Amino acid sequence: MKISVASEGNIVSGHFGHCDTFRMYNVEGNKVVSSEVVANPGHRPGFLPVFLRDQKVDVIIAGGMGAAAQDLFNQNGIEVVVGVRGNADDAVAGYLNGTVKSTGSVCHAHEHEGHCED
Repeated sequence: MKISVASEGNIVSGHFGHCDTFRMYNVEGNKVVSSEVVANPGHRPGFLPVFLRDQKVDVIIAGGMGAAAQDLFNQNGIEVVVGVRGNADDAVAGYLNGTVKSTGSVCHAHEHEGHCED
């Protein structure tokens, strides 16, 4: 399994599309076996779900995400986990042990300040 976290440094980004990087975690069983950081190639409508699918991502973790993006991720076979805050490594560990779950919230305020206000 491959988990991606929309990140600002090592912190989960408030809005996936405007993050600096995607932290990619390769998981076997319930353990992270390797990780890498990939620069965000740029926010364009509909692009990032396909980009992450092409990176073989199974799960995307972010603070906030709009409804259209969530739908596109689902159409590309990628599980969406939103409403997550804090350290990216901790978010992945929490996802793997079942303590981090998606709030299902949809970001409506797109102030492009890097944070979702929903």
